[in-house]
Amino acid sequence: VQLQASGGGLVQAGGSLRLSCSASGRIYDTNRFGWFRQPPGREQRELVAITTNAPSTEYAESVKGRFTISRDNAKNTVYLQMNSLKPEDTAVYFCNAYSRTSTWTNWHDSWGQGTQVTVSS
Repeated sequence: VQLQASGGGLVQAGGSLRLSCSASGRIYDTNRFGWFRQPPGREQRELVAITTNAPSTEYAESVKGRFTISRDNAKNTVYLQMNSLKPEDTAVYFCNAYSRTSTWTNWHDSWGQGTQVTVSS
């Protein structure tokens, strides 16, 4: 599975950005599909927002009320609408998909290449 993310950029505090991530390749089913981020100077990625097949959504406390995740299963695409951006949202944002190629195969984690989001104060 290949993930192609887009939509990052530079924005002033209070502004908005919309990230998109499209999955391609052999996909039978995608369960978890969403976004993580890696702030500057940190080694680990942190959850931003995810959707699942339940269906359910989960958000980091720091983005609740400001970010909205949505998913188009027909297009194998997930979106992240980010409003009221803050300088602390500055990070490389990574798309993530937990998918399988058939009923009989194992689930597999895939990651996109990352897209930079920079919020200036």
